[in-house]
Amino acid sequence: MIYILQNIVPIATAMLAGLAIGIVWLRVSAILLPGLQALALAAIAEFWLASILAGALILAPPEAGEWTMALGSAFVIWIGFVLPVLAVTFMVYEMKTRAVLSAALHWLVVMLVQATIMQAIGLTGP
Repeated sequence: MIYILQNIVPIATAMLAGLAIGIVWLRVSAILLPGLQALALAAIAEFWLASILAGALILAPPEAGEWTMALGSAFVIWIGFVLPVLAVTFMVYEMKTRAVLSAALHWLVVMLVQATIMQAIGLTGP
């Protein structure tokens, strides 16, 4: 986990971008902004998501090209972990399909933006 400390600037920048996307997404969806506790939890979650994504980007094989691997890694993590969790959770709570699609699209955008930011700033391996 030393790579998190070594890459604190790109990870924190990606986290801030994720938070900004979430706030804009809520505003566009006409949903009230959450309180400070929820924003703090969201910041922690965004930081952890960016940290895991950074680890995947550091370990990604360079054969396909840096940007292909950056965006591809974000997409694979999203489709392999985020989408199934959202789908099951929203279906168990009997939420509308539109809500599932909106949340899934939100997290795909967040992950692609985070990967783009961290790739542009640069990551260093341990």
